[in-house]
Amino acid sequence: MMSKTPADSRVEMTELVMPGQTNAASILFGGVVLAWMDVAAGVAAIRHSGGPTVTASIDRVDFLEPIRLGDIVVIRAQVNWTGRTSMELGVRVETEHPKTGEKRYTTKAYLTFVAVDDQGRPRPVPPVAPITDEEKRRFEDAQRRREARMAARGRG
Repeated sequence: MMSKTPADSRVEMTELVMPGQTNAASILFGGVVLAWMDVAAGVAAIRHSGGPTVTASIDRVDFLEPIRLGDIVVIRAQVNWTGRTSMELGVRVETEHPKTGEKRYTTKAYLTFVAVDDQGRPRPVPPVAPITDEEKRRFEDAQRRREARMAARGRG
């Protein structure tokens, strides 16, 4: 199986925050941004694995800044690390103010996806081959997070 780079999986989605997606303070519901993050990560996982994937976990979601009504939201995702059938994807969310163009880093998370076959059973994924220093750092950080997750589950 040929390896792929993180850039091969990279996804960028853009959304506009609408009134039905916000709370009484005109701030985007956390569940809405999580859904967008899951979709972006899912598309990146499909690109990397070449077929269907399912969300296995979402690690440590950090809501750093509020996302407000009318904000333009940019969601970026890519594969950071791969195992035999699973992949860790990093997702970063930024907003852009529609009038001023000001950009803010608002949300981040790491999601684990598993590639599945037509019967829903795990299937192998291509290895990820980080090239840039940043991609290599993300790969190493993802490996440490995986080891911590496995240790927490008693599989370390």
